[in-house]
Amino acid sequence: MYLRFAALGDSATVGLGDPVPGGWRGWSRLLSSALATSYDVSYCNVAVSGATSSDVLHGQLADAVAHRPDLASLIVGVNDTMRASWNPVRLRDDLMTCASALHDAGATLLTARFHDHGSVFGLPGVLARPLHARIEVVNGVYDEVHTTFGGHRVDLAARLDVFDRALWSVDRLHPSELGHRALARAYADLLAAEGLAFEAPSLLPEGGQPLGWRQDLAWLVSEGAPWVGRRARDLGPWAVRMAWEETRPRRTPVA
Repeated sequence: MYLRFAALGDSATVGLGDPVPGGWRGWSRLLSSALATSYDVSYCNVAVSGATSSDVLHGQLADAVAHRPDLASLIVGVNDTMRASWNPVRLRDDLMTCASALHDAGATLLTARFHDHGSVFGLPGVLARPLHARIEVVNGVYDEVHTTFGGHRVDLAARLDVFDRALWSVDRLHPSELGHRALARAYADLLAAEGLAFEAPSLLPEGGQPLGWRQDLAWLVSEGAPWVGRRARDLGPWAVRMAWEETRPRRTPVA
């Protein structure tokens, strides 16, 4: 009845978008609390906001493996797609190395396939299409991870509710409390189908900080605007180049 759970990843696993008194909660803590209704759970969240796959490999993996997890969530890669340092080969190596180490440590993996973030952001097509192409590369790596190491994964791209505005915080990048709860429930359903018996996470808001326009504005000023500024400096030249490639006239080859 003892269960060890390690959560690795970026701001989504940190819990951004689901504020509680004293910090953030998020889907992994909600899932851990649900598991604790039936099991003695040791929960270790080593996720860091803004983390890339390389950050997880070099800054989180050792602590997660040392926790000797029975369950380990590995959800990262979106930040990689939004960096000028984008490197699909390194991304694959990083994620496969992390998955292998967690699997060899005895953990059942929890992973995800990502949705079209450009559609949620409301980006114009000339910017959304190149971003989505990178997301599909990340999804291809997670397909390989799942085929090689098994575990449970949530396919966000296949969920119609992923475009429900209520599931996203004001920045449309991080889940809202409802979004975090929906993700926690999705993993709980997969674990329950494999034989774990526990009380599923509620889909009703509870225990979080009440949010209104003042809180949303404070969030945009403290978190959203600085993030946009960093990504604009890093990703701006690439986005402009991709938009130009999409819109410039194509020459017809001369026979």
